[in-house]
Amino acid sequence: MSIEIKVPVLPESVSDAVIAKWHKKPGDAVKRDENLVDLETDKVVLEVPSPVDGVLAEILIAVGVSVTSQQLIGRVQEGAAVSAPAAAAPPAATPIPAATHTDQAPSVRRMATETGIDPTSVAGTGRDGRVTKEDMLTAQKVPAVAPAIPVAAAKPAPSLQATPGARTEERVPMTRLRTKIAERMMQSKNSIAMLTSFNEVNMKAVMDTRKKYAEAFEKVHGVKLGFMSFFVKACTEALKMHPIVNASVEGNDIVYHAYHDIGVAVATEKGLVVPVLRNTASQNLADIERNIGTFAKQAREGGLQLEDLQGGTFTITNGGVFGSLFSTPIVNPPQSAIFGMHTIKERAIVENGVVIAAPMMFIAISYDHRIIDGKDAVQFLVAVKNYLEDPVRLMLHI
Repeated sequence: MSIEIKVPVLPESVSDAVIAKWHKKPGDAVKRDENLVDLETDKVVLEVPSPVDGVLAEILIAVGVSVTSQQLIGRVQEGAAVSAPAAAAPPAATPIPAATHTDQAPSVRRMATETGIDPTSVAGTGRDGRVTKEDMLTAQKVPAVAPAIPVAAAKPAPSLQATPGARTEERVPMTRLRTKIAERMMQSKNSIAMLTSFNEVNMKAVMDTRKKYAEAFEKVHGVKLGFMSFFVKACTEALKMHPIVNASVEGNDIVYHAYHDIGVAVATEKGLVVPVLRNTASQNLADIERNIGTFAKQAREGGLQLEDLQGGTFTITNGGVFGSLFSTPIVNPPQSAIFGMHTIKERAIVENGVVIAAPMMFIAISYDHRIIDGKDAVQFLVAVKNYLEDPVRLMLHI
């Protein structure tokens, strides 16, 4: 029995997706719930599993092609004991290897003989990826580089290995996720009156607390005690004190949120994603650490769902894990503020009239100055600082 493989129902905020990768080819055996294909949206990569045991009988939509909700993209032959006849996939939206087309271009073959250039190493610009005479002429003038990476295999940051003295470069298209990130960053810069304020925190109290209770915490809760849970709780308590920082703008209205859904930025190979911790006021440190760990694992493995990335009221981003000492994070609309963490460095400070070395972190808040005054932003940072420098206050809610 032939079973149709369709694009899942996409949320209203996602109009379409792109076939990013087929994990099976026609004729391959598949198991129920085994991932067949990755669909890349502008928010997250979706996996489409096989509904039955059988054989992938047909691929109808190639890598690189846009698809919409419930569109038919392939078929699985249920219960097939042997490989079904392989149905050829439609031409991909990427160049076909040039070697398959040189037999239809006598001038190319002649130039290959005369110049010693291997046509298979030349990126074809002709129809269906064919190598043209002009391509061969260009190859004569330009130092040899690796063949162009097809769209299906393109990576955001390719590794170029140039021969000594060669000037190489490589052009790859942005992924859907990277394109959406770029759009949202420009939207933020162009639509928000953004300003950033800074402060610094002595992290010794948090570090001492972690060191003292790390073993007992993990034994009781089954998760390690990290820094992020302290920052999430500190920001949550500070947002309660300054609700305008947790608000958003809709037209001429200010929308105050009586809940705290905090997005935590996570870096992946495909780009930055921001899964949302819901109702952080009702979560303890263990809940937060557990949820962050789950999101980080899902982000790395492509298991995040669209609903995990929607609806945050405030965002925390941590450039410190990459060594950032100081930065101005960009607000994620429709939110009105974003908090930035940075790396911890031993610095000389004055405490009780004495110069000492302390583990210090610069913290930042970028905010929409249309609705958040400098006073509110600065007092929010001071509140976060006070909670982190005396973390017992987080437990006592004072």
